[in-house]
Amino acid sequence: QVQLVESGGGLVRAGGSLRLSCAASGRTFSTYVMAWFRQAPGKQRELVAGITEAGNTNYADSVKGRFTISRDNPKNTINLKMNSLKPEDTAIYYCAVGRGWDKDRYGYWGRGTQVTVSS
Repeated sequence: QVQLVESGGGLVRAGGSLRLSCAASGRTFSTYVMAWFRQAPGKQRELVAGITEAGNTNYADSVKGRFTISRDNPKNTINLKMNSLKPEDTAIYYCAVGRGWDKDRYGYWGRGTQVTVSS
C-alpha cells in the first residue's frame, strides 16, 4: 500500500522559515517526479515545486528564490525548505508523486500539512 506522509507544517510569522518533509512508502518512486502542491481556501491546488529523479527542479514563480526542494532517492523522501515566508504562502501543502508538472498527472497524494504565515 502506497503512503505519502508529510510533516513539518505549522504557524510562523512573516519572514520566517519552515521545512516540510515527505516520506513515501509502499513502492519505489525513483523514476517519478516528486512534488509539493498547495491549496489555499477558495483557490485551486497549485504546484509549488517538483523534482525529477535526476534532480531537475521546477518552481512556481511565486516561490522562486525563497523555496528549495530536495530529494533522497534511496530513502524515497523529499523536503521543501521555505524561507522568507509570506502570508500568501498560507495553505495546505501536499506531497505528491506522478509524471510531469500538471496535478492531473499525479496519482499518489499525501493528506497534507497546514502552513500558516501570520503578518
